[in-house]
Amino acid sequence: MDYLLHILVITGIYIILASSLNLVLGYAGLPALGHMAFACVGAYTSSLLALDFGISPWLGLPLGGILAALLGFVVGLPSTRLKGDYLALATFGLGVIVYSVAKNWVDLTRGPMGLPGIPKFSLFGFELQPVWSYLLLVALFVVLTAFIINRIVTSPFGRVLVSIREDEVASLSLGKNVDAYKLTAFMVGAFFAGIAGSLYAHYITFIDPTSFTAMESISVLLMVVFGGMGSIAGPFVGASALVILPEMLRFLGMPSSVAAPLRQMIYGLLLVLLMLYRPQGIVGRYRFK
Repeated sequence: MDYLLHILVITGIYIILASSLNLVLGYAGLPALGHMAFACVGAYTSSLLALDFGISPWLGLPLGGILAALLGFVVGLPSTRLKGDYLALATFGLGVIVYSVAKNWVDLTRGPMGLPGIPKFSLFGFELQPVWSYLLLVALFVVLTAFIINRIVTSPFGRVLVSIREDEVASLSLGKNVDAYKLTAFMVGAFFAGIAGSLYAHYITFIDPTSFTAMESISVLLMVVFGGMGSIAGPFVGASALVILPEMLRFLGMPSSVAAPLRQMIYGLLLVLLMLYRPQGIVGRYRFK
């Protein structure tokens, strides 16, 4: 039972990551390929504050999100002036840089050795040790993330984001500060990614740079594309499908040397079928070119 609850916890964390990327990619139309960099910043910030200074994870979590948002601002300021492939390459480079810093700044992050013994969240003096209690916490943040992002995209601000995605020149002609809207979306997405990274760190109680590689960013991107960009429900569907379905292979009794390549083959097959028959994703509302 704990195993199933564990999968649901991981699914919830990836839903937050996919929802935050969906705001940037699905609604603002910014092809970001280094989203796990913000999760890495959130995770390490919250973990180091708890381990080195004894700061409660309840305080470290928003601080990790804020620091990730600041990184989003620093990176987004020049990056939002780029378009298409150039923006994708710039954000991909961000992911590589953050990963390299986490791996090589040994004095701060312990590098490849990682950070063990990260404290869990506690409530009224009781640590959230049972998996079901942490599942409730993650579910709360999933609902909060979806609610806030839904409020953003259904507001006048969100409608401007969609207009920028559809026709940036037209938005400029209406007097909209396109760069400011892009930068804000970038920062909000980075904030929630930092929250997801912090939740992951305090749940697993151990992190190292391999948890935040470029391939993890690609996995989150696949979840958004698979579920459907520009849709609140899309990240839920995509994250649930790409986290839960591969776990079912464990029950087939195949060795890991076979299951891992098979999982990648299934990913590829699903994406090919999706691009052929449902290019906007399973529940996506828009078809991007």
